[in-house]
Amino acid sequence: MATNPNYSLAPSAAGAVESSRSAVNWGPVFAGAAVAMGSTLILLSLGSGLGFAVASPWPGAGVAATSFVIGTGIWLIVTQWLSSFLGGYLAGRLRTRWTNVHTDEVFFRDTAHGFLAWAVSAVLIAGIALNAAAAATGATAASAAASASYAADTLMRSNRPMTEASSANARAEITRVLAHGDVDDADQSYLANQVAAQTGLSPEEARKRVGNTVQALRETADKARKASSAIGFFTALSMVIGAFIASVAAAYGGRQRDDHEDRVRLG
Repeated sequence: MATNPNYSLAPSAAGAVESSRSAVNWGPVFAGAAVAMGSTLILLSLGSGLGFAVASPWPGAGVAATSFVIGTGIWLIVTQWLSSFLGGYLAGRLRTRWTNVHTDEVFFRDTAHGFLAWAVSAVLIAGIALNAAAAATGATAASAAASASYAADTLMRSNRPMTEASSANARAEITRVLAHGDVDDADQSYLANQVAAQTGLSPEEARKRVGNTVQALRETADKARKASSAIGFFTALSMVIGAFIASVAAAYGGRQRDDHEDRVRLG
């Protein structure tokens, strides 16, 4: 049976000599990680542009929220697929060739280099994402406060004049109650009394207005929760796919490099 002359079986246990050279070439790993990060940033920027293009502030225009979340998840998978392939392939193709190593061990080391390149890029991107998440937390809190303020303004709409001081105090208190999140029956009854006193609505109309407003806020929060959950699952799935693709691409790149060197020697 023909064998590859550049690879040999592992030596016997009696004559085995431990190599002082590490099996990991960090240069190709970091090079592949850099390429994967750069590709990821480019593809995410492109995805953001496509997302803004399909979204619309006009009622009834643009894609639905569910379609937007699914599209975002698919784009995350595509991003991980392409960037991981590029990073893993370069990590395997650029690594230094091992001699006197069995082909199975070479395959394992190549896949390990691709996985390491993906892991390094994932950790660095996660660090960037954490900084972005810290800024997004403040933006989310501001958005929630704005939603509560708008809801308070909606509750306090009235056709009769009122003193500005009393209206401002009532709006501030209502905003704090709505921003608390868990608006129970007692809170709703209190809000209904405040709305009836400030707007001149009947108690029944005030309770209905409060109930509709609280329900709208809960539906908005529930949509945000479902969207965040779906994006989280899509992100985890895309990262698993990326790790697999990077490992396979590194093995493919390493095998191509070895094959090309064999052709050069034989030629």
